[in-house]
Amino acid sequence: MSSTANPPANAPRLKRSLTLWDLIMYGIIVIQPTAPMPAYGVFSNEGQGHVVTSILIAMVAMVFTAMSYGRMARVYPSAGSAYTYVGRELHPSLGYVTGWSMTMDYILNPLICTIWCAKAMADLLTGTRLQIPYPGLLWPVFFAGLFTVLNLRGVQTSARINKTLCAIMGAVILAFFWYTIRYIFHLPQYPEAYFLHPFYNPETFTVNRVFHGTSVAVLTYIGFDGISTLSEEVENPKRNIFLATVLVCVVTGFLAAAEVYGAQLLSYIHFGKDFGVFTEFGDENVFSHVAGIAGGVLMTRIISVTLLIATVGSGMGSQLGAARLLYGMGRSNAIPKKFFGAIHPKTRIPANNVMFVGAVALLGAFLITYDNGAQLLNFGALIAFMGVNLAALTHYYIRGNDRTLGQLVPPILGFVICLFIWIHLSNLALIAGSIWMVCGIGYGAWKTRGFREDLVNFDIPAEE
Repeated sequence: MSSTANPPANAPRLKRSLTLWDLIMYGIIVIQPTAPMPAYGVFSNEGQGHVVTSILIAMVAMVFTAMSYGRMARVYPSAGSAYTYVGRELHPSLGYVTGWSMTMDYILNPLICTIWCAKAMADLLTGTRLQIPYPGLLWPVFFAGLFTVLNLRGVQTSARINKTLCAIMGAVILAFFWYTIRYIFHLPQYPEAYFLHPFYNPETFTVNRVFHGTSVAVLTYIGFDGISTLSEEVENPKRNIFLATVLVCVVTGFLAAAEVYGAQLLSYIHFGKDFGVFTEFGDENVFSHVAGIAGGVLMTRIISVTLLIATVGSGMGSQLGAARLLYGMGRSNAIPKKFFGAIHPKTRIPANNVMFVGAVALLGAFLITYDNGAQLLNFGALIAFMGVNLAALTHYYIRGNDRTLGQLVPPILGFVICLFIWIHLSNLALIAGSIWMVCGIGYGAWKTRGFREDLVNFDIPAEE
């Protein structure tokens, strides 16, 4: 590994301006407070109704992994995130592979958000005076451009927008809970099984079914690791990155479980399910219709608009994280440094990367479907999660002097659970992800003349 070199004192650097609260808001917005709502029907189908259990199991894996992310951010407060952690602790080549796998997922997130927002807006305006011609062409351009312009204005602007979006979504979620609780309390008395089936249904429960559902439900949490990409823009990163990653996963997990639990109770009534009999959902927007059982047509429409707002926030936030991951890789010359490792002298953000991710999102919106993009997201993310758990285990327990069970058990459990979830991914995700990895390794081999030269020069700048 080549020696670490600090950038010149007069070189533009990322500005430390984010607080712990900003990080939490960023993480929640990227994940979305409404994360399980769009894919609620998919989660239920894959887990044979055990959607609450699947989300909670996924939360356990993500909390352990979040602890590893937070601990590694204390050692390397770098915008490179998992890419840097694995490269510094395990091997530079493994860090490069981790970064390459993450790049696919970070770029896919704003891409599928662009696709979903474009289709949702076109559907909402169909048949109204605001309907525009060629919506399949114009709306992708609008949303990809919107994400890019907002992120080019700087990270503090993004933080203020995140707070506003979070407040709006929080109000809608509270309204859903209110109408759901009121509706259930006015129903005739139900047996205890009615309230337990979202957790455990003896007629459909098997370990394989639940973990297959978990392999999809982990999408609820994708994006929390983006918090660590902001390490160089955070006040007191050694404390705040750890707290933010863990808190975001816990808050997301319990909030998502509560949302789908209420939807499951309503769905038994709405779809006429007998206890012990599972019926698959066929409508992709089923959560909005289920919410309408308790809150009427108005609630259905409000949920639909809220999901659009949430996806705008997620697309903007995930583009922010993708730009900073590319900056971390570019700065260490894993990918072309002149373009990807540059910081805009005025806004002090990696503007080239923001525009690059926006261009990919726009192009991809016309080439792939939302379903295909969503299936590919978990492949690289879970590889990165496993790598970070191994890096934390290596740094704090294997090489550390103060070895405790708290430094041994969480990263091992995080790695094992993530691995188990990874092997339950769809065949499409495994095949396409493997092709992406082969391309990355091929690029690395070409760049290093058959791996005879240093692949990566990790550059960890001093804190300002």
